[in-house]
Amino acid sequence: MLRRKPTRLELKLDDIEEFEGVRKELEGRRKQRDEAAAGGEEAEAAAPALGPEHKSREQLISDRIGYKAQPKGGGRAAHFGSFEL
Repeated sequence: MLRRKPTRLELKLDDIEEFEGVRKELEGRRKQRDEAAAGGEEAEAAAPALGPEHKSREQLISDRIGYKAQPKGGGRAAHFGSFEL
């Protein structure tokens, strides 16, 4: 394996601005989630506002890394042999 010299990373103003934007967005989501959890009626009202575009955290991560889960086979055919507990 070839060794190479360490790469120098520079922090640019655009990177800082992007970080601040993402951080504010996450804080906004956290506040909305906390407010929804605090009031039961508010949680019911907030759920339809998310709509069909809302995905769970696992789905977002799976989409980001390109993982597509295959459904597991159900029933007794999925068991090894004829063992039952």
